[in-house]
Parts: sequence; structure tokens; C-alpha cells
Amino acid sequence: MPAKDGNAGATRLVIVESPAKAKTIAGYLGRGYIVESSIGHIRDLPERADDIPEKYKGEAWARLGVNVDHEFEPLYVVNPDKKSQVSKLKQLLKDADELYLATDEDREGEAIAWHLREVLKPKVPVHRMVFHEITPHAIQDAVSNPRDLDLRLVDAQETRRILDRLYGYEVSPVLWKKVKPRLSAGRVQSVATRLVVERERDRMAFTAASYWDLQALFDTGRDEDPRRFSATLTAVDGRRVAQGRDFASTGTLKSADVLHLDEAAAGALAGRLGNASYAVTSVERKPYTRKPYAPFRTTTLQQEASRKLGFSAKYTMQIAQRLYENGFITYMRTDSITLSETAVAAARGQAIKLYGSAYVPDKPRVYASKVKNAQEAHEAIRPSGEEFRTPGETGLAGDMFRLYELIWQRTVASQMKDAVGESVSVKVGGTSSSGENVEFGATGRTITFHGFLKAYVEGADDPSTDRDDAEKRLPNLSEGERLTAAELNALAHSTKPPARYTEASLVKELEDREIGRPSTYASIIGTILDRGYVFKKGTALVPSFLAFAVVNLLEQHFGNLVDYDFTADMEKVLDDIANDRAERVPELRRFYFGGDGDEGLKEMVTDLGEIDAKEISSFPIRGSDIVIRVGRYGPYLDRDGARVNVPEDMTPDELTAEKAEELFTRPSGDRELGKDPVTGNVIVAKSGRFGPYVTEILPEEPAPAEGKKRTKKAEVPKARASSLFKTMSLDTITLDDALRLLAIPRVVGEIDGEEVTAQNGKFGPYIKKGTDSRSLASEEDLLTVTIDQARELFAQPKARGRGRAAAAPPLRELGDDPNSKKPVVVKEGRFGPYVTDGETNASLRKGDTVEDITIERAAELLAERRERAPAPKRTTTRAKKAPAKKPAAKS
Repeated sequence: MPAKDGNAGATRLVIVESPAKAKTIAGYLGRGYIVESSIGHIRDLPERADDIPEKYKGEAWARLGVNVDHEFEPLYVVNPDKKSQVSKLKQLLKDADELYLATDEDREGEAIAWHLREVLKPKVPVHRMVFHEITPHAIQDAVSNPRDLDLRLVDAQETRRILDRLYGYEVSPVLWKKVKPRLSAGRVQSVATRLVVERERDRMAFTAASYWDLQALFDTGRDEDPRRFSATLTAVDGRRVAQGRDFASTGTLKSADVLHLDEAAAGALAGRLGNASYAVTSVERKPYTRKPYAPFRTTTLQQEASRKLGFSAKYTMQIAQRLYENGFITYMRTDSITLSETAVAAARGQAIKLYGSAYVPDKPRVYASKVKNAQEAHEAIRPSGEEFRTPGETGLAGDMFRLYELIWQRTVASQMKDAVGESVSVKVGGTSSSGENVEFGATGRTITFHGFLKAYVEGADDPSTDRDDAEKRLPNLSEGERLTAAELNALAHSTKPPARYTEASLVKELEDREIGRPSTYASIIGTILDRGYVFKKGTALVPSFLAFAVVNLLEQHFGNLVDYDFTADMEKVLDDIANDRAERVPELRRFYFGGDGDEGLKEMVTDLGEIDAKEISSFPIRGSDIVIRVGRYGPYLDRDGARVNVPEDMTPDELTAEKAEELFTRPSGDRELGKDPVTGNVIVAKSGRFGPYVTEILPEEPAPAEGKKRTKKAEVPKARASSLFKTMSLDTITLDDALRLLAIPRVVGEIDGEEVTAQNGKFGPYIKKGTDSRSLASEEDLLTVTIDQARELFAQPKARGRGRAAAAPPLRELGDDPNSKKPVVVKEGRFGPYVTDGETNASLRKGDTVEDITIERAAELLAERRERAPAPKRTTTRAKKAPAKKPAAKS
């Protein structure tokens, strides 16, 4: 039973996960409470061999951190960087009369609370304090009505952690041996990568089909707006004209029943219709109704933030976390789309205030989740409190304001009336000069009452898709009405390959397939990006050739582990454990050791001899004898032993047989420039992984005489090498240029008895005298600077910071950053192009180009860079003295 506030002598220690959450809650609890953060998980399975306690290091299972031979007992260790925080918590607990574990109310939060109890070993009463929003009322209610730890939730989370550890620690070493060192596999991560790879395979196998149709602009001849409308040819002599949906991915028609028009046929038909007369053959009107979208859950918030704000899933969750911890929204990791009665009343009240009672239905709207096995706890993501603050009333700015506004708009709109209107379908008939009966079709839509669309309109993954509030008005037509064709044009079309996944569409696909937990999607997508399995091209997710090799191995030798249904079924098992319908150990035993005829993970990874590493990483190019291979240093093309590197920015679907031939016929870039007149060594210009450079070819070391040892590696002379200046190219560089480059660092002369050298460094060209240095304006100055010019430079005060040389003009101007409101430009830096708003810099990633990057993508890169900025130092947060309030009720 929690102590009452009236007990002035009682001290309650409240532990949450984050310092920001601690600070907010401390302000609501008042005297007698100390609120401290665990700073996330305090213990976990050991990450490194050094973390394993000495007494377990000799055990065969120790590397896994899980005793697979004894009930899959996990070996937990306090994270090295959390030991000081654990000590602090133990010290605070000594002076406490009660302990409140106030971590998040999902499975992960329940597990953190359990770990805290196990490590701190409290001798005072322990209470589990749960809430889904951080407001004074919610926090007081949580203190007054605590519960016990839910060990079923803990079991489910522990099972997930063990499954992921066994998968990662057993499968990743296979990738190291057979594909490339330092790769990783993950139970959901690998399946997400497979989805992206499969979509790219579909694109690579796709054959485009061309087709033509006719576009007419019909005129009613009446003095009205609109009097003209466009329509598309749909049928000739009752035979439907082929559209994109009628073609298979092979470029062939799915059915012979449709009419496939080519350029010649379409042009000829247009000519025969030149003097045709037309009439409306049918007008079909239907009422149009669009219901409001449900309030946000985790995945729909990630999708909309991606579409509307350009946020990555990871960044969306980071901003949402800050909004939650500071008391602006409810808990952001939820499968639920329901709203509490209080929230419904707040949303309806705000809609009436902003739009009038005509926009709010008589009865509140109730939403039921369509997500199977929706995880426990919470309601939908919504503004916190009994009354919602409008975005302008929050005092928020930047991306926190933009995401709050999105959540607020969606929540208010969810309690508003339907949008209603009318949709119209019109058919127009005519006869060609050859007697062919043709039919054109047009559709329109008008919205007579916008309802919830006044507050919120959902985005779409396909930019060509009409928004829900889009209207297309047609003239008021009636059957039999005569029309004239003001224009008639033959138009060409081509089928398109399936679109690549974006973060938004991949999140939707994972959720639709019930793979993983929605709360983990942001970190999963972040992982496959960080590991180099996937990169972004605009908003599209493109798999690397490395991902093809990894997925190839997993599909061929660990097929069950990347099977979509198998992975989804594992989530159902975890849900069953949480709901007391299954037990942890039998499920883990079946996964690891197998059972009922199914092969277990241990058996899968035992015999790796049959895996041909070269075959796994080899992909024949269709219609060619060239093979793509994934090597230790990247992808390359191979034809009978001849090799050529694949350009880093080339996507898999671009590497056709024609492109591969072009790469082989393209000059390698290696040029022999001549001999160094001093050393006699051959000087060559090469294209390297980090750009073009020049180097010398040293003579081979002669074989040692019998009985003599070969020269030690450290004593073997090293070939000189130097990168080309940015103004140079492999095609035009001369022997003279190369010799001057190889002379860098160059001795300029002496000043006051000290040698002065010209060198190229991390931050650009400079001259050096002892420990003193000065920047040079350009790389060319390295070759030309004289001792007199150097003396002048050293006589000047040393400039501080990066702005020592005159700033180069930006490569592109993109517009204002939606967060900082400052102009964003693309600049060229020492390590490549980057975007900046004057305060934050972010390098362009693989797949980004100076020519194609948009302000939305630049804003995403800048936002992610800001999130990686160093965090402020942590301090213990003691509850502030609160104004007089009612004592907490007994529980």
C-alpha cells in the first residue's frame, strides 16, 4: 500500500527510464518524492567477452550469454556504463521508505522495472506505477493506484531478447565466414532486408511494355464553368483498350481479349476520328462518402510523418519520445487506436470550437483496432490532458511543433463528420470514318461537405495518387447530349516496375505481414541502413549488392529463419507467452534444438561446409556472360577472370547487360605516365576506391640468397602516392604533374633556421614551421608557394576555426529548413558534399546526389545529425515542492 502524502516522514523513490521524463514527473509529485532515471536498461546479456564473469568464461554457452543446456537461463550483467548509475540508485534507495518503478507500461518497460528490482534488491515495499500520459492528473492517479509487476510481460520480453540473441550470435558468424567480416543478422532485420531485396529483384526482372491510347478534350458548347472536360479512349467496337494493368511484369498482355494499340494504330485511329461527332452515352452518379481516419498508432504516425514531414521512422520516434516525456502527447509506442472518454470529449469540444457543431456528429466515434494481437496497454497517440492544447498554445518550435500539430490535427479530425459529395462517371460515344464505334470515359468528383477534411487530409505513398480532398468537376451532362472534340491526341504510355519501398511503405508492409512489433520498426530500418544493407535514393530504400549476397545465403541455407510466415508466427508465440497461453522454455527449446520434425537453429549452423562462399556472392546478369560478385572491398563484375569495379552509386536494377558491357569497355583509368628521371621507377595514374591518385611502381625485391632471411616488412621501401587535386583529372594529368604531386610534402625553404614545408592535411592545404602552421588558399598553392610568401603568411595572426580560407559559393540552394527556419545549401567539403543551415552540417549519404537532393531529404539529414549531438550532463532530479493538493487515495 503506497504511503499517503500526509505522512511527512516518508520518502518515496520513483525510478523512470530517462532524465527528461524524471524532470517532468518530479514537477508533479511534490514533497516526499525523489525522481531518478535509470537511463534506459541497466543490465543485459553480455555484449563482449570481457563482460562475461570469470566463473562462466569456460562454459560452452558463455559466448551466447544464454545457458541453452539449462532452461535457457540468461546471463545478465550490469552494463559497464551503467554501474555508476546503479550505485547512485542503490544509495538513494537506502534513504527511501518505498520504491515506485515508473518505467513505460509496455513489455520492454516491464522488463526494465523487473531488472531494477532484481539488481537493487529493495527491502522496502515495491510498487509498479503505470501511466500512458505525463500530466498532473495521470501521475497522481498512477501513484494512488499502483499494481504488481506483470511477470508474464517480463517473460515475453525476455523470450524476445533470448531469441534475438541466439539468432544474431549463431547466424552472424556464418555471414562473417561466407560473405564478409563484421556483418550482422537479425530475426526481424534480416526479413526486412529480404523484403527490400525481393522488390529490387522484381524491378530487375521487369520488362516495360509500351501502349497508346487517345485523349480527347470534349466541349459542351454551353456558356458554363466548366464547359470542357478530358476523357480517355476506353473501347473500340466493344473491345476494351489495354491499359497498364493489363500487362504482366514480363511486358506481355495478360489476356488476348483487350485491344493493344501501338503508335501507328493510335495515330491512324485519331485520324479516322478527325471529323467524328460525339454524344454522351451514359451518366452515372453516386454519392461519395469518406469517413475520418482513425487516431494514430505507432506505425501510422511513422508513415504520415514520413509522407508529410519527410521524417525517418527513427527520427519520428525520437521526436515523439520527447513530446511524451515533456507531457505533450500520450505514450507513442502503441497498437491501439481507441480514445478514452476524456480524450473523445476533448477532441469533440475542440472541433466544435474551431469548425462549429455542424462538423461534429451527434454520437462520439469509436475505433476498433484491426491489428491482430494488439499489444497490451495504452490508447491511441493523441495530445495529452483532459483538454487539448492547440499547437499555438504549446510553446513548441521546430520539429516538435510540426509532429505535435500532425497528431493534434489527426485526433481532432477523428471525431468529426464524414466528408460527403458526389462521384460521376461519364461515357462518350462516337463513330470513325471507317465505321468503328469508339467509347471514351471520364470520372469526376465534387465534395459538397468537407467534414473532417477541413482539419486533416492523409498523405499517400504514391505521389500520383489524388488526395482525399481533391475534386474534379465535370460539366452537368445528360445522356444523348451532343459534344464536339476540341482536341484529340494519341498519347504514349509505358508500364512501370514496382515502386521501391520507402520507410513509410516498408513499415506498412511489415505490419500487414505481422512481422515484428510496430514499436521496433524504427530501429530495424535504422539498423539495415546503418549496416549498409540498404541505402536511400531520395525517399526510396535501395538494397546494396551486399544485401543480395546476405539474403541469398539466408534463403538457401536458413530459409525458415527468413520465411515471412515463420517470423510472424514467432510474434504470435510471444503474444501467447504474454497472455499466459504458452511457456517460455518449451518455445525456446523448439526454436534452438528443433522438434516435431522441424530443424532447430543449432543444427542449421553446425555444418557450413556445403556453403560455397563464391556462389553465394555471385549473381549472373540476365542476357550476359558477366557475373556480379560481392567481394571484401565491394561489388565488381567478372568475366572469365577479367574484373571491373561497380560504381558505388549504381543501383542493382540499373546494372543491365548493356550497362555491364559499357563498364567493361570503359577505360580502366590506369595510365602509365612515364619514368621518374631520378629513381627510374614507372609513374602511373590510377582510379582508387577513394578517388584518383598517382603512385610509383617499385622494382620487385630480389629473392634472398640461400640461407638468408627475406627483408622484414617494415624495412621494405614504400611506394610514394598522392591524390590528384580536385582541378585535375586522370585523362589529362602529365608526368610532370605527377612528379610534383609525389614531391608533397614539399620543402619550401627555411625561416629563422626552421624548415618550412607545404603539406595537404585533413582540413586542406597548409604550410608548417615547427609546431606553427598557416592555411593555404588552394591545393595549387602547395606547388607554387615561395619562402617569401610563407614568411608573409607566418607574419599574420593565425586564423581560428574552419573559416580560415574564403568560403566557396554553395553548390545548390534548397530552401528553408522547416526546423531551424534557416536557408539550407549544399556545399563541397573536404570529405565530399554536405548540406548545412549555417548551424548544423550533414554529409550526403550513399544514394544522395548534389543534383537530386531535395529540401525534405536535406531536412531529414540535418535532423538526424542534430539528434546525434552530445547530450547534456545528467543530474539527479528531486521533486519540486508542489502547491497544496489533495492527498493520494489509498489503494
